[in-house]
Amino acid sequence: MQQFDVAIIGCGPAGLSAAINVKAQNRTVLLVGPKICSLSLHKAHQVNNYLGFYGLSGEELRQQFLKHIEAAGIEITNITVSGIYPMGKVFQLQIRDDFVEAKAIILTTGVTASKVLPGEDSFLGKGVSYCAACDAMFYRDKTIVVSSDSAEHEDEVRLLTEVAAKVYYLPQYEVKMNLPDNVEVLDSKIKKLKGSDRLEVVELQNGQELTVDGVFLLKEQLPPTQIVPGLQLEDKHIKVDEKMATNIPGVFAAGDVTGRPYQVAKAVGQGQIAAFSAVAWVQN
Repeated sequence: MQQFDVAIIGCGPAGLSAAINVKAQNRTVLLVGPKICSLSLHKAHQVNNYLGFYGLSGEELRQQFLKHIEAAGIEITNITVSGIYPMGKVFQLQIRDDFVEAKAIILTTGVTASKVLPGEDSFLGKGVSYCAACDAMFYRDKTIVVSSDSAEHEDEVRLLTEVAAKVYYLPQYEVKMNLPDNVEVLDSKIKKLKGSDRLEVVELQNGQELTVDGVFLLKEQLPPTQIVPGLQLEDKHIKVDEKMATNIPGVFAAGDVTGRPYQVAKAVGQGQIAAFSAVAWVQN
């Protein structure tokens, strides 16, 4: 199993800063993030309060950050981490149907745009899944809903269509893949998940109610509380101390995910602190 000193989840300014500073201390780093690192920075018209880079657009500043990462020889891995589990002195990261290990974790996932659905937490492991490769076989010849926010997940969607008897597909993007006859594409979003001991009904925003055995929520980036069970929150953000440490030993957080103000300078600074703290944790 591949092992790293530090795994960083999220590739916005905080994650990039953390990666640079972990690498500078001669430690191995896994940097995981979506295809567009920091969508909010990418969309920013102009950034005038980041020292030394006055007058740049958000995208120009983002490109400068990415050039630094490339020059440092750090690769950004575009995968979805569906779970992180403490295993003694290391953490195991579940990546689709594979696992890697890291001695310390830094969460820099930013402010997650997608909210947790009503019933999502209640039915986790009882009909709700985030990983097709991990859980598809539990739904052989059954009826499922698949919600996907990116073409990146089409391999997982294809697997689910091969296994399940019936698939209600809710793509949040323009679909170009060919779909088999057992797939019904619906132009709506999930409103609520309902059931008793297990998930039984998926209610859509258009008023439809689908009787199903399970739902797969394929997202580019999951909320950190769904990746790392037991994280302590404060005002809907991850609670950290002055060393960017969370309540879980060996897990650190930085950037917007730790709370306001949502600023590039703060994220970069916290990313550096988290990197030094994580490396110190690894050394000790």
